[in-house]
Amino acid sequence: MPVFTLSRRTLLAGTAALAASAALPPITLAAEPRKGGRLVVAADSEPRNLNPAIVASNGVFFVSSKIVEQLAEADYEGEDGLSPRLAVSWEGAEDGLSATFKLREGVTWHDGKPFTSADVAFSALEVWKKLQNLGRTVFKDLEAVDTPDEHTAVFRFSKPTPFQLIRNALPALSSVVPKHVYAEGKIEDNPANNAPVGTGPFRFAEYKPGQYCRLEKNPAYWGEGEPYLDEIVYQVLPDRASAANSLEAGEIQLAAFSAVPLADLDRIAKVPGLKVVTKGYEGLTYQLVVEINHRREELADLKVRQAIAHAIDKDFVVKTIFLGYAETATGPVPKNDRQFYTADVPTYDFDVARANALLDEAGYKRGDDGTRFSLRLLPAPYFNETKQFGDYLRQALAAIGIDAQLVNNDAAAHMKAVYTDHAFDLAVGPPVFRGDPAISTTILVQSGIPDGVPFSNQGGYHNAVMDTLIEKASQTLDAGARTELYKDFQRLVAADLPLINVADWSFISVASDKLRNIADNPRWAVSNWADTWLEE
Repeated sequence: MPVFTLSRRTLLAGTAALAASAALPPITLAAEPRKGGRLVVAADSEPRNLNPAIVASNGVFFVSSKIVEQLAEADYEGEDGLSPRLAVSWEGAEDGLSATFKLREGVTWHDGKPFTSADVAFSALEVWKKLQNLGRTVFKDLEAVDTPDEHTAVFRFSKPTPFQLIRNALPALSSVVPKHVYAEGKIEDNPANNAPVGTGPFRFAEYKPGQYCRLEKNPAYWGEGEPYLDEIVYQVLPDRASAANSLEAGEIQLAAFSAVPLADLDRIAKVPGLKVVTKGYEGLTYQLVVEINHRREELADLKVRQAIAHAIDKDFVVKTIFLGYAETATGPVPKNDRQFYTADVPTYDFDVARANALLDEAGYKRGDDGTRFSLRLLPAPYFNETKQFGDYLRQALAAIGIDAQLVNNDAAAHMKAVYTDHAFDLAVGPPVFRGDPAISTTILVQSGIPDGVPFSNQGGYHNAVMDTLIEKASQTLDAGARTELYKDFQRLVAADLPLINVADWSFISVASDKLRNIADNPRWAVSNWADTWLEE
């Protein structure tokens, strides 16, 4: 497991370094894993719903991936970049109308009931397809799941569906829940959403709001000899500074998702007994974007959007807000995605003079006070970086005569304002790229998305060419041809600017050097931690 002493030029300065590291196999540790022990982890938020089959988000996965398992997990070395979990093999039909999963035998739910293909069919048809924030798009054409025996599930699609997409979606979108727990009543209101029943290496034990969430070892786990840990405790520490202090005091052993402030990393990397780890997030690239409400007359004008793009100094953002731990973005696919990324897209250099000229050409002259027009700017409250970028963007827009009025909300109010009420002009968003544009990226610009779907196109943008391209890619079975279509997609997004991609960033883990087998897959922070252990 590579451990890096970070400077402001490492990690995602650039992301290509991470992509290269992802190609390296994890280093096998010589020490024999120790069984037992309690791992205490910093948690800076408390998800309201812990069912990852409904809410596919990293905040939910961080806890629930240890409890509720998916069909397959991302892997640095595995075939197609995957390793088996509840499925042991998968195969797609040549016509794209079916996909067959062979399921693991001898698996039981935490309440002792057997895991079967009926659970997979129920999860896919009733939860992923109908309710999941991202699965509703990926599995929209899933019409049936045949279960010829208890350990075979055959997904049948009404339209050709690329197996490349289904395969890429497995780590994030295929969490399986027990049919016998959810079959009665409204799935969204089931108490198990906050006290999950799964098949994973750890069972949900207790939750004390504002204090901690505790998981305990599943003694009947299917993984031989796993898990090694007895307990995982998520200690609620909303203040990042307190996470750093707790690590140094030995009160916690892990702060993932950059819970330690970036500004503290140089110092904490020198603290004896702690290590700073940059691997384990390659499959979780966050994207800093400016979301645009195209219902606003000024923002419906491409020249205005181009002017805003030219007004943003991406290099400054990376160096000053992310302290070098990010990379400038060129479009909707991050540079570390070797499968789909293309650099052949229109770009917008930082050029205030050009931005002002475009606004003049669009007919938005400065008034006597130097202001052309005013906008409501809503920065997402989830990360310090998104909030800081909101402050920066307000200043950048002022330089070109746009008065941006900051509206700071808590998480719930922000989600409602942007994705349900459309009460914004510009918003700062942090969507996640999950390995395939169809999973969580095309939804940001595709028209016709219902109100209330988080991290989707709620800005009223409509482009028939874009929609046709997205639809064509969603039904193209040949992987090479599909990849080329998504390169065309990137070019169109960069040319028409339905939103503005500013930077791509990943995260840092700071851990006790007694914590072993960490960062051994590209989604480690949100994987099951069955093989993670603590030295005495």
